[in-house]
Amino acid sequence: MKSAFVTVGTTSFDDLIAAVTAPEALQARLLWSRVLQDLGYSKIVLQVGRGTICPDPVATTTFTLEVFRFKNSLSEDIQRADFIISHAGAGSCLEVLEAGKPLLVVVNDRLMDNHQLELARQLHLDGHLFYCTSRTLMKTLLSMDLSALKPFPPGQPEKFAAFLDRALGI
Repeated sequence: MKSAFVTVGTTSFDDLIAAVTAPEALQARLLWSRVLQDLGYSKIVLQVGRGTICPDPVATTTFTLEVFRFKNSLSEDIQRADFIISHAGAGSCLEVLEAGKPLLVVVNDRLMDNHQLELARQLHLDGHLFYCTSRTLMKTLLSMDLSALKPFPPGQPEKFAAFLDRALGI
């Protein structure tokens, strides 16, 4: 059973949760389920954070929706998932990309300076993820090709440490 993990991190991003659970997206769980089933997914794990929208879990013979607010770590959920839909926080993006999972980032376009868009756009231009807004989520899900994504290169903390040593004269 292929699964998708949807996360908003520690924040509130009701627009994303509404986009994946609204009646027009779900049509009594049918459209969302059908779109994901067409993509090969039959389970969604939804992390809703501190938002005001917290849908009820659903379990049928062909579709499962699990819902929770917070955990100490999302690493296990990320590792178990075949595909991740995430808010565009830098920490969440990097954790998913470093885990080697395909990622669709949903930019919160209600933020003032929209720094999330800059990060999502650059990582998309580099070929590591797809991005959209909550309004274009369904369209993006239907048009993206996850096989086109490039692996994210591993970090090189020793280079950063060497740079800091040089900068500080150590």
